[in-house]
Amino acid sequence: MNKKVAFYTLGCKLNFSETSTIARNFTDEGFDRVDFSENADIYVINTCSVTENADKRFKSIVKQAQKANPKAFVAAVGCYAQLKPQELADVNGVDLVLGATEKFKITDYLNDLSKNDFGEVHSCEIEEADFYVGSYSIGDRTRAFLKVQDGCDYKCTYCTIPLARGISRSDTMESVIANAREISSQNIKEIVLTGVNIGDYGKGEFGNKKHEHTFLDLVRELDKVEGIERLRISSIEPNLLKNETIDLVSKSRAFVPHFHIPLQSGNNEILKKMKRRYMRELYADRVAKIKDVMPHACIGVDVIVGFPGETDAHFLETYNFVNALDISYLHVFTYSERDNTEAVEMEGVVPGNIRSKRSKMLRGLSVKKRRAFYESQLGTTRTVLFESENKEGFIHGFTENYVKVKTPWNPEYVNTLHPVVLTEIDADGLVRFEFVKEFAT
Repeated sequence: MNKKVAFYTLGCKLNFSETSTIARNFTDEGFDRVDFSENADIYVINTCSVTENADKRFKSIVKQAQKANPKAFVAAVGCYAQLKPQELADVNGVDLVLGATEKFKITDYLNDLSKNDFGEVHSCEIEEADFYVGSYSIGDRTRAFLKVQDGCDYKCTYCTIPLARGISRSDTMESVIANAREISSQNIKEIVLTGVNIGDYGKGEFGNKKHEHTFLDLVRELDKVEGIERLRISSIEPNLLKNETIDLVSKSRAFVPHFHIPLQSGNNEILKKMKRRYMRELYADRVAKIKDVMPHACIGVDVIVGFPGETDAHFLETYNFVNALDISYLHVFTYSERDNTEAVEMEGVVPGNIRSKRSKMLRGLSVKKRRAFYESQLGTTRTVLFESENKEGFIHGFTENYVKVKTPWNPEYVNTLHPVVLTEIDADGLVRFEFVKEFAT
């Protein structure tokens, strides 16, 4: 009987891609992968440092594993494991904690799967994380997450990611293209490019600063790969999203008109305190440029509320700025203190109840923005890629410009693309449609 392994992933698309790569390593070693709710010999938890209450969340997931099999070996990897390894090792039931450079070699640490009295830590100094490990998720969902870059050289004052993932470094163009071809050969229709700071793509494979290729080069070459139906760019910094890239996407065969661009604050004073690398004027310019060449494009925005020193006036400026922008939805983050960041030492701490109130206001604005964007798309013809889950008798999917649609469940639609006309917004906020022609793809 093969040993069984189960995985739980917290956090971003990048983590999902890395979990998949780690899982393939286990499969290569003869393990059978099972669902996290099932009985397994090993449970691997890929942690996140951005998630609020990360420690509480982690403890509950460890308990879940122990409930499924009290004798199972529990390993923690990922960003939180790099930042606070001992904290995770001290959690009852945890046997192994691996930092940034060790997580891809996890099977090397599994000579003995008997439970440890104490969590064993193997964690590097983050300066040692100067090599690149390519990864992508496959077989998990309709779309694949393809990692092209890791680490970050930016020093935003609220962020621990450079401490958790090290310096900016990139995969080689050849490796990215080869991975993309492998994904497309598995009948996966959409690839999402992921990384910590993907607009910084091109920094040397081993952390050197010689730029072999740029992000624009990468987009151009990926667009030529046959067999990939859709390519989507995940979050990209506004100062790294160049006009040439926007123009290329607008004329692209496979890249879809969907951008996710972190703003964080609509007030220049707060942006400076955050050590962001742009002012709000540049951000507005990026949105205007996208909408000029792709009026139907979907634009998502990250915003942080309650940053130290953010007054009511600062927040209202952010609210009004976002409200006036032609964007489609928001991801709202309530600022939370992180050890070893500059912001944690700053004056002007915003009380928790005010942070919550501001967060609620922006989430309400996001609902309005998404509704307005969906309404603007009614009557248009779009292409939908259907997901694989039956959700209460419905199948869901996304148009190329990220409008979420629904129709009664039909297993034949799973992982297929269809031209549709968007017709109405349902009570749950999702969009109904009519097929342009009969099921054909």
